[in-house]
Amino acid sequence: MAPLESRIYLASQSPRRRELLAQVGIRFDLLLFRGDNRVDPETNEDPLPNEAPDTYALRVAAAKAQHGARLLTLRRLPERPVLSADTTLDFEGQIIGKPTDEADAIAILTRLSGQTHRVLTAIAVAQKERLETRLSVSEVRFRTISADEILRYVASGEPHDKAGAYGIQGRAALFVEEIRGSHSGIVGLPLCETALLLRAFGYPA
Repeated sequence: MAPLESRIYLASQSPRRRELLAQVGIRFDLLLFRGDNRVDPETNEDPLPNEAPDTYALRVAAAKAQHGARLLTLRRLPERPVLSADTTLDFEGQIIGKPTDEADAIAILTRLSGQTHRVLTAIAVAQKERLETRLSVSEVRFRTISADEILRYVASGEPHDKAGAYGIQGRAALFVEEIRGSHSGIVGLPLCETALLLRAFGYPA
């Protein structure tokens, strides 16, 4: 078994993922990429033509973990498992990522109002040439949200960096009528799957 002082690398800029790892006592160091994920060819987040939401989330998470593992060698950092994740929404088979601007956020939330959507969070762990992935799938149903509520929520600034234009851990909790699945997965990191995957790499999660 790995020693208790074992640490991993987290290849993510998400403060929510950092909070979730800290919540369950998983020790980590941030491994940040220098480029924008939307322009860096190693971790490009643009969907491929006709790519299914499940396939997209797993591909992006795997690309980030593999790129992170390569960076350890380039930066001469100690070798440890690299954890990455990608969260996206699937609404009627369409990939819904982060909104591009306020108008896009309003349009997304208007579509989701009164409807059920899937939240997909893929996690990946890479170490040397080894890569393993898991996919957490949850369902979220929104109550009917008024246009005024949507405008006030978008004006709060909370939706701008979140897949599906909302954060269930924030003010958008008021919109959620029902969830089925992993609450932490909806936030951005399914803790059950993450712990089991890290154990497979020898981390005592």
